[in-house]
Amino acid sequence: MEYRTLGRTGLKVSPLCLGAMMFGSFGNPDHDDSIRIIHAALDAGINFVDTADIYSFGESEEIVGKALAQTKRHRMVLATKVHGQMGRDPNAQGNSRRWIMTECDNSLRRLGVDYIDVYQIHRPSPDTDIDETLGALTDLVRAGKVRYFGSSTFPAHEIVEAQWVSERRAAAVLHSRARDRAGRATDVPEVRHGRAVVESTGRGLALGCVRTREGEHEPAGHGHP
Repeated sequence: MEYRTLGRTGLKVSPLCLGAMMFGSFGNPDHDDSIRIIHAALDAGINFVDTADIYSFGESEEIVGKALAQTKRHRMVLATKVHGQMGRDPNAQGNSRRWIMTECDNSLRRLGVDYIDVYQIHRPSPDTDIDETLGALTDLVRAGKVRYFGSSTFPAHEIVEAQWVSERRAAAVLHSRARDRAGRATDVPEVRHGRAVVESTGRGLALGCVRTREGEHEPAGHGHP
């Protein structure tokens, strides 16, 4: 298996990513069978597995967690997502700081891990300031709960906007720390997960892209970093 670098992160991933959307009630309810599929992929050299909290309403993450508990953590580059409605509570969804921080902990619990390799915002949220979303994701990286973060199914113009906001945030942090030399700058690398239509945007901004096969609606399936 030849591995590729995801964006400029230095993270090596397999050219194929195993999508876990159909594990659980959305597709295959047999946990043991789904776990066998995951282990077969790992044994074949695929080290990139992508799921989401909304897939089978958490059941997919639980299945991936069971598979991961039977092997070594370093074998899997684990990606999951946040955004979808996860209950009747009107705040149990979206891209707000409150929900991202809460649901990250829920995903960590379901997956049975201490950290998520790639944490993605699953869908845009027009009623949430992107600065709030990026701030929450940055804090999760600093807390050690997330290694990298990105987005899924975002249109190109929103990716560009997020990048501009990221650059402004970084400039503000560096300016603040220039006045306080006791502080140390912390790099927060980002990767983007989306359709081929935004690949040219990703290249222009030096972002990592995960591309899906033509005709698939959900970008979390098999793809090409």
